[in-house]
Amino acid sequence: MKLAFGRRSAILSVLGLTLLAGISPPTSARAEDFAPIRIGINAGLSADAVNQAAKEAAEKGLKVEVVEFTDWVVPNEALKSKEIDVNYFQHQPFLDQNAKKAGYDFVSVGVGTLTKLGLYSKKYKSIEELPEGAKVAISDDPVNGGRALELLQSIGLIKLRDGLTSAAIPADIVENPKKLDIIELPNQQIPRALDDVDLGQGYPSGMGLFGVDPNSALVFDGVQTRYALRFFVRREDEANKSVREFVRTYQNSPEVRAILKKHFGDLTVPAWD
Repeated sequence: MKLAFGRRSAILSVLGLTLLAGISPPTSARAEDFAPIRIGINAGLSADAVNQAAKEAAEKGLKVEVVEFTDWVVPNEALKSKEIDVNYFQHQPFLDQNAKKAGYDFVSVGVGTLTKLGLYSKKYKSIEELPEGAKVAISDDPVNGGRALELLQSIGLIKLRDGLTSAAIPADIVENPKKLDIIELPNQQIPRALDDVDLGQGYPSGMGLFGVDPNSALVFDGVQTRYALRFFVRREDEANKSVREFVRTYQNSPEVRAILKKHFGDLTVPAWD
């Protein structure tokens, strides 16, 4: 989506507006020093917060185009090929899992939000109702799928090999008393699959995109700092002042916080606090 942007010619005007809005003053860079940037994100309710930050950045003379993707592969490929300048959709463990095989050389320039993972169902109201042989959909990437298996273990539905948590895959299940049928799917397909499975992992933003109440999971895991979403750039662009100004705008905006609170309540929290 391309956003419309305004420009302020005087740095004092920008400073006055930001102080009135209750956000931190911009850096000393003049508005005309900011090069336009493109940020890649995943489509979902959390995109509203990024778009709000883009509008506020425009008031400082920083033009930001928000590009929404519908999977977890293309945003990294787009960053690698320089189609975008920064992406914001993944945590460090997910990038680490993919960076070596895909040749990514990205670095984090700021943290975003921490989001709880939930187990959702359209058929049952509690975990205790799950029948023997229930179909459980988890993400087909080892990091996020492993996080789901860790959650299943924490509520007593399965047991993993000793010492394995978020690194686990279905083959690492050593006890499965309910004989759960673990089905691996691309994460973005799981909300649609809830009509066909008994239980599915999901993040609140992605579930909300498909009309599932983000708060309706039967159980959530806790907030884990290693799963904080991060803003990533190519290593050679680590000092990009436009990207860094946008990250500051996102982190310091009361409106961004309000949007996240409205959509997700306590399921998503700022990791930079």
